[in-house]
Amino acid sequence: MRAVVQRVKSSKVTVDSKIVGQISKGLLVLIGVGKNDGLEDIKWMSEKIVNLRIFEDENGKMNLSLLDTKGELLLVSQFTLFGDCRRGRRPSFTEAAEPSFAREIFEKFVEYIKHAYPIKVETGVFQEHMEVELVNDGPVTLLLDSKKTF
Repeated sequence: MRAVVQRVKSSKVTVDSKIVGQISKGLLVLIGVGKNDGLEDIKWMSEKIVNLRIFEDENGKMNLSLLDTKGELLLVSQFTLFGDCRRGRRPSFTEAAEPSFAREIFEKFVEYIKHAYPIKVETGVFQEHMEVELVNDGPVTLLLDSKKTF
């Protein structure tokens, strides 16, 4: 799994002019599912995201996690995170999971977080054209990969 984690003051996802997911202070996380991802990737990514110490403490140091701050989480599936642009001009998506498998893993990921952690979790709509709005806080943006390729 790959993720783009963004610390936000607010974020929302709209599909066909209807808001389908919305949070206030917390994290917007774009999630890509790879063709070899499974339960261990779900667990690793979940643990990493909710425990990243990227919120400021009383001294202005990034020392608090989403759990510490009781922040909210907006998860948006995005297969293009597996786009390989190293050759040519068109991204290759050979490492991205097929849509049915990606949906299954993404939904398990969302359910795992909802049941494992006491936080508000919102999502976009899988395989829909989404408009994602955010007010990035910092900005703070991090890249994660459950296979630790970067």
